[in-house]
Amino acid sequence: MKTKIKYGIVGSGLMGCEHISNINLIDSAEVVAISDSNENSINKAKNLISNDIKIYSNNNEIFKNNEVDAFIISTPNFTHHDIIKEALKTKKHLLIEKPLCTKLEDCLEIKKLSTSYPSVIWVAMEYRYMPPVQKMIQEIDSNKIGKLKMLSIREHRFPFLKKVDDWNRFQINTGGTLVEKCCHFFDLMRLITNSEVTQVYASGDQSVNHLNENYNGKVPDILDNAFVILDFKNGIRSSLELCMFAENSEMQEELCVVGDKGKIETGVPADASGKNSSEVRIGLRNSKNAIKELVEVDKKILSAGQHHGSTYYQHLEFIKAINNNLKPQVSINDGLHAVAIGEAAEKSIKENRVVKMSEFNL
Repeated sequence: MKTKIKYGIVGSGLMGCEHISNINLIDSAEVVAISDSNENSINKAKNLISNDIKIYSNNNEIFKNNEVDAFIISTPNFTHHDIIKEALKTKKHLLIEKPLCTKLEDCLEIKKLSTSYPSVIWVAMEYRYMPPVQKMIQEIDSNKIGKLKMLSIREHRFPFLKKVDDWNRFQINTGGTLVEKCCHFFDLMRLITNSEVTQVYASGDQSVNHLNENYNGKVPDILDNAFVILDFKNGIRSSLELCMFAENSEMQEELCVVGDKGKIETGVPADASGKNSSEVRIGLRNSKNAIKELVEVDKKILSAGQHHGSTYYQHLEFIKAINNNLKPQVSINDGLHAVAIGEAAEKSIKENRVVKMSEFNL
């Protein structure tokens, strides 16, 4: 019988608390330590945990806790680089929240430092594990719609949530919206296409959100809407449509893949919709009827976070990798490429041009 995986949570803000809530649902895991420099964040996290835990106000101190089997790094984006370097010294299993780092150069350093790392290092890309997305990927892999040609993802959602010290209002702290937020989608595109991006063109702006906010004389500079077009080495084309002032949407994410034999469509319900299910629809070119399947998420799992149950399912796979000495499903290299594509998209907007991925020398 496997013993419980003991987690240490490094950063107990909104995402750290979501991890705790989901770990609470897993019998084979428990949280034994948390760290955060913000007392309010510590108190909120502590209230989610019923067992005895160690509490640290210094994120580096938690790494000295020998009871921990796996650390989750869920601190603000701009702190990842330094904290990951400290975490690597522990040789423990690591689950690192996206984005891996805010800059590609920092991601490259982490990749170099983690070569031959003895434990599991996993970059948290929850969107891979949303049940309707998982079902869509299964259908793509079954070759039901033939050879994939086009992929589109549309996200219409609420503005960035309020975080401690409002760190997520500025590009310097986040890497920019297309890194901070959209690395999820670029990772998903690489997974679905099984290919690498060759070039990126993006158009975006800060049109509505945070324009009247001011922090110590500084006005937020993060994009709230964008279109991104991506070409892949294998000839597949992909698009991303992002709007962060569309909170009253039935579906927060809508995905569509088109092959030479048909198409698959699905969506992820917005929290405000109150729905715990979504439809995966397969329409084949030689048929007048569509194949439809309803994919449901247990409401208990749904209530443990804001990612349609995916954080829970991701933890199950992470724990499986630890217990069975498996490779991570989302590697440092995956996290690095997602950041690189986000950087390319941000650069495309700033410079109003197509950005070749060869410019990044990956």
